[in-house]
Amino acid sequence: MAGGSLLVLLDDIATVLDDVAAMTKVAARKTAGVLGDDLALNAQQVTGVRADRELSVVWGVAKGSFRNKLILVPLALLISVIAPWLIQPMLLLGGLFLCFEGMEKIFEKMLHKNSNQEKETIDEAALAEQPDIDEYEKEKIKGAVRTDFILSAEIIVIALGVVQGYPLVTQAMVVSVIATVMTAGVYGLVAGIVKLDDAGIFLVKKSKSGSLTMHFGNLLVNTAPYLMKLLAFVGTVAMFLVGGGIVVHAVPHSHEFIESTLQAINHPLATATVPQAVNGIVGIVSGTIVLAIVTIVSKLKAKL
Repeated sequence: MAGGSLLVLLDDIATVLDDVAAMTKVAARKTAGVLGDDLALNAQQVTGVRADRELSVVWGVAKGSFRNKLILVPLALLISVIAPWLIQPMLLLGGLFLCFEGMEKIFEKMLHKNSNQEKETIDEAALAEQPDIDEYEKEKIKGAVRTDFILSAEIIVIALGVVQGYPLVTQAMVVSVIATVMTAGVYGLVAGIVKLDDAGIFLVKKSKSGSLTMHFGNLLVNTAPYLMKLLAFVGTVAMFLVGGGIVVHAVPHSHEFIESTLQAINHPLATATVPQAVNGIVGIVSGTIVLAIVTIVSKLKAKL
């Protein structure tokens, strides 16, 4: 009897772990869009910091990110228990925010082509004039942690939306795993990205002239700036795809319409591209509408 109870318990544990593994994979795919933007954004946060202090700043932001998760994960799970109906509206708001943020990036890029260069100049000047380096770094870390709080909230809400309807234990494990892995992954990659050029310089200095190692070092130095730009581009595109996908799923019967359209086309290429294209278009349109509303409200407030 006791042996049978133990087998039942082990079977239940195995079932929960299977659900956690499956749902974690789905949640990881859905939060990948935020991850791309998170990478680019946090890698840019160390601009203006001395090269020998970059890793310390990244570690400071990473610790702040973990603290954000410690607040957000229990809060999200509490909402799931006492007001589960709030998850879908929160998910929709998160999707709209992603679309808005993506469109805002494009809009600013179109109007202010030199904004990034100006920002770097300001950061460098601030660093040169800052008498207290520690205080300057603390301000950089605080700003990055505030930004991380928004991105972390989006990741957790998206992950919670994936496991909505599952037992609380499964929800807690999936959201906790996603929060931990995303934080470790993002800031581990950020640390690698910001030191990529330093690694290249090190290889160039330690290598013989004309050697393969020296060429590889030069490649790293020359590639680092383009990698940052690529991350920013991929992150922006992913924001429209993920945010638009969330908005599409929030529209009643939209999934059935897309499925019926794909069946009518009946082509493998369409199956792979049409859903993403729809998500992207909806994301761009949604972002444009939200940006217009925010701009109008801001101008009205300024006049009051």
